[in-house]
Amino acid sequence: MTSTTQSSYTQTLGYTDDGRALTFTVGAQDIATYTYLPVDEQYESPRPFFHPLKTLEGDEVTISRPWDHVWHKGLSWALPNVGERNFWGGATYTRDTGYANLDNNGAMNHQAFTSIEDSGEGITAAETLLWSAQPSGAGQNGQPLIVEKRRFGIQLLPTLNAWALLFETEMSNVSGAEIGIGSPTTEGRDNAGYGGLFWRGPRSFTGGEFRSEAGTGADEFMGTRSEWIAFTGQHDVTCRKSSILFVEDQANPGASNQWFARSSMFACLGSAPFFSEVVPLTEAEPLTYRYAVVIADGDLEGGQAAALAVAAKAALEGWA
Repeated sequence: MTSTTQSSYTQTLGYTDDGRALTFTVGAQDIATYTYLPVDEQYESPRPFFHPLKTLEGDEVTISRPWDHVWHKGLSWALPNVGERNFWGGATYTRDTGYANLDNNGAMNHQAFTSIEDSGEGITAAETLLWSAQPSGAGQNGQPLIVEKRRFGIQLLPTLNAWALLFETEMSNVSGAEIGIGSPTTEGRDNAGYGGLFWRGPRSFTGGEFRSEAGTGADEFMGTRSEWIAFTGQHDVTCRKSSILFVEDQANPGASNQWFARSSMFACLGSAPFFSEVVPLTEAEPLTYRYAVVIADGDLEGGQAAALAVAAKAALEGWA
């Protein structure tokens, strides 16, 4: 299956589907692969993910299965504390146990693409997923907990040699009981509010720079709130710089939510709407979150980051 669309500046955007992953291209350059049928072990909380993500110049800005946290998968929607379940991967942190392997690693199971459409502005895929608990035995199915309606779009931006990945999730509770979605921080671990749309950067990005409306810095951006936040790192081999920028839809519950932002140890950035408060997911009220994630060549000096955030926000609003 293939599709192509022509951007406003003569580059061709297209995709292919090999039966387990969608790969998006600009001309002859791959820019994104979305693996919707992963082969990960249950301990890694199998789920769809984007990897690799590349700039238009071809520099890779994600890492997957790093040795220190093999459940980190490029860019993915991942939640560590979903009631008693873990949809992040690895050990679970609770107030009673600290980090422990609790045999509670669920899976986000791809059901179908309900549509993959070329709008002329970009390509949008709509997907249904069933979140299930860890099976109790070999060959068994886990308990159904959440039905998710997911959309994501790939668009080229008319500025700054960049493209945008637009992401929307609607989670509906089918478990039969209210589910509280939190984080290690809501369980008592300080400054560990990860969970949401999470990006893990290349090793060479360690020590890179964050930027938001508040200025520039590093790990002090952990837990901050802003409509947008960017990170710039430098690549080995090419020695070029690349940037990734998140914009949160201000219609999201709790917006502007906190960001999970780390530069030292390793580079990572993620939306964290459950950072410091447990959010209830009831059967009557689905939760919907929307973001734009921009992949750009080069640094974002001066007003470039703000200009890119404006372009990304416009793309997200136009995609609604």
